[in-house]
Amino acid sequence: MSGLFGVITSKPCATDLFYGTDYHSHLGTRRAGLSTIDNGVIHRNIHNIENTQFKTKFANDINEMLGDRGIGVISDSDPQPIVCNSHLGRFAVCSVSRINNIAQLEKMCMDRNQQFTELSMGMTNPTELVALLVTQGKDFADGISNVMAHVRGSVSFLILTTDGIIAARDRYGRTPLTIGRRDNDFAVASESHSYVNLGFQTEYFLKPGEAVLINKEGYRQIVAPNDKMQVCSFLWIYYGYPCVEYEDINVEEVRFRLGEAMGKSDDVEADYVSGIPDSGVGMALGYAAGSGIPYKRGILKYTPTWARSFMPTNQEARSLVAKMKLIPSRKVLEGKDVVFCDDSIVRGTQLRDQVKMLYANGVKHIHVRISCPPLVHGCQWLNFSASKTDKELITRRVIEELEGGQIRNIEAYQDETTPQYAKMVETIRRTAGVDTLKFNTLSTICDAIGLPKCQICTHCFDGSSYGE
Repeated sequence: MSGLFGVITSKPCATDLFYGTDYHSHLGTRRAGLSTIDNGVIHRNIHNIENTQFKTKFANDINEMLGDRGIGVISDSDPQPIVCNSHLGRFAVCSVSRINNIAQLEKMCMDRNQQFTELSMGMTNPTELVALLVTQGKDFADGISNVMAHVRGSVSFLILTTDGIIAARDRYGRTPLTIGRRDNDFAVASESHSYVNLGFQTEYFLKPGEAVLINKEGYRQIVAPNDKMQVCSFLWIYYGYPCVEYEDINVEEVRFRLGEAMGKSDDVEADYVSGIPDSGVGMALGYAAGSGIPYKRGILKYTPTWARSFMPTNQEARSLVAKMKLIPSRKVLEGKDVVFCDDSIVRGTQLRDQVKMLYANGVKHIHVRISCPPLVHGCQWLNFSASKTDKELITRRVIEELEGGQIRNIEAYQDETTPQYAKMVETIRRTAGVDTLKFNTLSTICDAIGLPKCQICTHCFDGSSYGE
C-alpha cells in the first residue's frame, strides 16, 4: 500500500506538502518522495525511510521545495515521484498501484521505442510505467484514459504540471482520492485526515476512474468516472487511519459497528474486552457497547517508534515488529477472562505469538473476535497481506489439511453456515491456542460499511470481485 498527497496554495506550499504527506506514514515504510514546481522547474527529493521516519529524512529538504504546488508520496514499493519531459510538457507523477500485467505493458512501451530508466531493484518502476502510458496520449486526459484501459490490477495517481495537479482515481475505485479546500487553497489525498490540521475541509470524493484538474481556480473533471466501483473493504477494516473518511464513511464508525454487531450476537462471558492496537481498538469499543462487557486496555502499543507489522518484506522482520510494538499490562491481564478484538488473521503467526505472550502474563481464558470473515484468497489489487502466494494464508493451509492434502471445496469454506467453515475455524482456534474464536460475516461487513456489496471489493473473503 502507499499514500498520495498534493497541495496547491496561495503561498509557498512546502510546509503543507511536508505535513500532509507525513500523515500517510501508516501506509508505507520503504520510500517517500516530494516534488514541487516553480516557474517551470521541477524540484524532487526521494529518500529511503525503512530505518528512519519521514519527518527526519525530509526536514532539511523543505527549503529546497520551491513553488506553490506539489505532490508527495509514502510508498511501500518503488522510489517516486518520477519526473518526465515529453510532448505533454514537464511533469512529475506518483502512484498507488499494483500492476499485474507489468511485463506485457513494459514490452508494449519498448515496442513503441520508449525506454525505462528508473529501475527498482532491477525491476520496472510501476510509477515510471504509468508516466510512459500517460505520454502515449495526445493530452493528459487521453493519456490517463490510456492508463486505465491498459493496467490490469489497480492504479491511482497524481500528476504535477505547470497547469496544476491532476488527480486520477483507480478505474474501479479500489483506492480512494479526496479533495479538501481551505479558502482558495486545495489539497488532494489518499487519506482525508491528512489535511485536517492544515485547515482544509473535505469537499469532494473522486469517483472510480475519474480524473480532475486542480488549480487555483478550483477543480474540474477531465476524465469521466466509471459507473462501477470495487472499493477495498480493508480500507475500513485495517488500512485506514481511524478518523479518515472514504466515500464519506468514517473508518472508526465502521469499526465500532463491526464490533457492536458481534457483541450483540455473542454469548461469551468475560471480565472485559480489549483491542489489539491499533485497528482492533475501534472494534473492541463497539463490542463492549454491544455486549455490555466493559472495555479495558490489556495490551498497549508503543507508538513512538514501531510501524505497522505488515510492512517489512520478510516474515522474520514482521514477527519482530509485531512482538516488540505491543506491550502487555500484566496487572490488567492476570487471572482474567478476556475478549480480544483484532482486524484479521492472515498467516496466523502473529496471533499465535500474541497468545503465548498473553498466557505468559497470566490471562486465564482468551476469546478472540475478528472484525472480518476468514481470508481465503490473497489480494490481487492492493498487496494487503504481502503474501507471495495464497498458501501463506492460514485458511489455505487448514483447508489443505482438512481436504487430505488438496485445495478444493473453497466455496464451502467461505460460507459460515457450512460444517466445512466450522471445522476450518475450529482448526485455526486450536492452532492459535485460544479458548474461543469467532469471525464476523460478510453481510455484517457490508452493513457496517453501508455500501451495497456490489460496490465493495470482498475478494479476499469470497473471491467475488470483478475487474482485471
